[in-house]
Amino acid sequence: MGGVTSSMAAKLAFFPPNPPSYKLVADEMTGLLLLSTFPHRENVEILKLPTRKGTEVVGMYIRHPMATSTLLYSHGNAADLGQMYELFVELSIHLRVNLMGYDYSGYGQSSGKPSEQHTYADIEAVYKCLEEGYGAKQEDIILYGQSVGSGPTLDLAARLPHLRAVVLHSPILSGLRVMYPVKKSYWFDIYKNIDKIQLVDCPVLVIHGTADEVVDCSHGKQLWELSKEKYEPLWLKGGNHCDLEHHPEYIRHLKKFVLTVEKPPSQRYTGSRRRSTDQQSNSNNLSEKLEKLKNQSNYAEKLRVSFDQVERSRRSVDCCLEKSRKSVDHQLERGRKSVDRIRTG
Repeated sequence: MGGVTSSMAAKLAFFPPNPPSYKLVADEMTGLLLLSTFPHRENVEILKLPTRKGTEVVGMYIRHPMATSTLLYSHGNAADLGQMYELFVELSIHLRVNLMGYDYSGYGQSSGKPSEQHTYADIEAVYKCLEEGYGAKQEDIILYGQSVGSGPTLDLAARLPHLRAVVLHSPILSGLRVMYPVKKSYWFDIYKNIDKIQLVDCPVLVIHGTADEVVDCSHGKQLWELSKEKYEPLWLKGGNHCDLEHHPEYIRHLKKFVLTVEKPPSQRYTGSRRRSTDQQSNSNNLSEKLEKLKNQSNYAEKLRVSFDQVERSRRSVDCCLEKSRKSVDHQLERGRKSVDRIRTG
């Protein structure tokens, strides 16, 4: 039953370009593998990597001479390396990172068929190559998952406690949640990122377009909320599912993130913490001022009440005096009339 469900999920989740956008060819001079549609570059290597599932996946490693980080990029569900090639080269240049991209089983010239479990084996094979073939250390690796690629990215990240960082680009909460707003995880669901994000110990950057019609922006926002170590997210206004890299803010924010996580942990957020402290101080000052105003207001109210009491007392006294004056006047008038009557008599 599980296999049937997984097969159905695969049909909904995976759309490898058909035909693939490239072929693998061997360079005549060096014998090195190349993507047929691109010329040889000195800093680009094309690899075929065996997985524990018995398939071979094609990988593409781009070396940057100034790199201190390595980005392991898991692409979306409707692309292959031929379509991602130029973006990968640009990212390596602008971010100053080594970059490893790969095609899932059944994508491009990778063998086998795409499935959730195959993608987990695929990313493990690529990660192993980075460690053993290129000497990359876990603490220098940034995992980057786009759309469906967020699945293998978070599955691996949840098992690696010393990663440098994770980037989630238009990520999904789970496969089922893309189609239905379910409240809990079912056994037949795939890529249960909502359950795995809480196991990730490194800084997490989430990038999502607010106009995404394939995976709603709420997926990215909820994953960001559930992250242990949140980095300032990027919600690209008007951004759709497949165009975020065309927004100028995308590369600026991503570069800022990479520069931040390349610093020692104790120095990463000093500026943010200082601003936070300043904001707290300002908030405290504002609270003090409001408290003073409140006290002044209370004092003024007390004075007003006192003045009202005084006024009422004054009016009471005036009233009494008025009555007393009228009483005296009345008595004097009676006395005068009495005297007048006596005189008249």
